[in-house]
Amino acid sequence: MPDRATRLYLAPLRIDVTVREGVPRLVPVARLGRAIGGAALAAGAPTPATVGLVLTDDAELAGLNRRHMGKRGPTDVLSFPFLPPESFRGPSAADRPPARDARRSIGPRAQPREAGPFRLPPGVRISLGDVAVSVERAIAQAAEGRGGQDSQTVWDARDELLLLVIHGTLHVCGWDHAEPAEAEAMRALEWTVFESVDVTENKALLDSLRRSRQEARESRKVRLRDHA
Repeated sequence: MPDRATRLYLAPLRIDVTVREGVPRLVPVARLGRAIGGAALAAGAPTPATVGLVLTDDAELAGLNRRHMGKRGPTDVLSFPFLPPESFRGPSAADRPPARDARRSIGPRAQPREAGPFRLPPGVRISLGDVAVSVERAIAQAAEGRGGQDSQTVWDARDELLLLVIHGTLHVCGWDHAEPAEAEAMRALEWTVFESVDVTENKALLDSLRRSRQEARESRKVRLRDHA
């Protein structure tokens, strides 16, 4: 079966989704589109705009990782932003440091800045960037307990894929997690978007993960007080 291409119109965004040949469709494309749209709008993306998503395998991600990041082996998600972080009005824009690299991958952001000077003719959409996700890696990480925001969660592969898509979209929109404060803010927004488009509707799991996140935040606060 050849690559499958779908164009979703979720005003004011257009989401272009490509599923590579042989890659399983874990999550309906429409729900992935809503996740991308929710993340982009939460990040204050200029509109109307487009975002590209490629669902592929480890082999393609390994090639992209080597070519663009200079790293060997596959990764789970890579993002290719087309605009500078200053173009976004989201809740992390004001205090965000300059982006160190246009391509980001998942791992261990925070007031708005004026958007860039984009003035397009009516009907023309801004290209925000592309996200590439290895569905193969999402399945493996979920099954092996290397999924979730802490990279230690065993959960449904559909949820792992959804989280990776949201994470990659936030990177397209200028978010980063190089510093602890950035990482905490990015994860908080990531989780808000995730809950709004939850795939499995497993509320018990979501409640458990939410409690774990709260406990981790409280533990960090205690450590900071102890070292003050």
